[in-house]
Amino acid sequence: MTLYINTPLLRSQSNSVRLGKTVWLKMEALQPSGSFKLRGISYACSWHLERGAKHFVSSSGGNAGLAVAYCGRMLDVPVTVVVPESTSARARALIELEGASLVVYGKSWAEANAYAMSLLTEHTAFIHPFDDPLLWEGHATLIDEVAQAGVKPGSVLLSVGGGGLLCGVLTGMMRNGWGDVPLVAVETDGAACYSASVAEGKPVSLPEITSIATSLGARSPCQKAVDWAKRHPIRSEVVSDAAAVAACLRLLDEHRVLVEPACGAALAALDHDVQELNAGADVLVVVCGGVCSTVADLLAWRPT
Repeated sequence: MTLYINTPLLRSQSNSVRLGKTVWLKMEALQPSGSFKLRGISYACSWHLERGAKHFVSSSGGNAGLAVAYCGRMLDVPVTVVVPESTSARARALIELEGASLVVYGKSWAEANAYAMSLLTEHTAFIHPFDDPLLWEGHATLIDEVAQAGVKPGSVLLSVGGGGLLCGVLTGMMRNGWGDVPLVAVETDGAACYSASVAEGKPVSLPEITSIATSLGARSPCQKAVDWAKRHPIRSEVVSDAAAVAACLRLLDEHRVLVEPACGAALAALDHDVQELNAGADVLVVVCGGVCSTVADLLAWRPT
């Protein structure tokens, strides 16, 4: 059973005219669970189910937990999701709406994750939100779909938190012969663990997350995401929370799709002077989605 959908690949007329180049939007916000997470998580859940798992446990800031909860409902497998206190009330409600057992534990994802690991039993499968090759294999299918549509962009633009999307996209790029296409990985100021890690050449842990983009709230990226920077052209870019929120509102106005600031970060980078984006004739933006924010949240966060 395929639980994710083949999402639309849209040519954004508004962005293309404004920037003077073709801007493609891969609309992962339209996945049934609201984000790209469903691709890799559905692959991992199905893999574990085939091997006898009778219960899924996950730790999440919101989107991964919702994807696991959705998969559990569709596969008829009970799910427990552990979220930190920073997870929005909206995300918590959506996870429970899917029928999962929700546990709120700790102030950070790291604390929630440690507690989730303590719940594992012989028949329980742990579904990591970003650091698992099974996830990366599933996420890679979004690039397969772009390639099948006949598009090979001059650059790829995405948001990065723990690095799951980045690892998956690069996996897909490699198997489709896009080794020469640069990737721009974007974070918000206050959640920029990947930028710091690439600069150090190893995973760096932030003391705290201060950005409103809590879905980018892994304090440290996975090792594989840092390793990719040593074998593929990756540009790390950091934008402000305000720019991410503004980009979310512009996407809502121009394309009638609501995303959260973690996704808006990548959209905001379109307006940065980034050499890798300027050099190519067109750019592919992964509109990764996210369910943790409402329109009211975005309006409240918008600078006055």
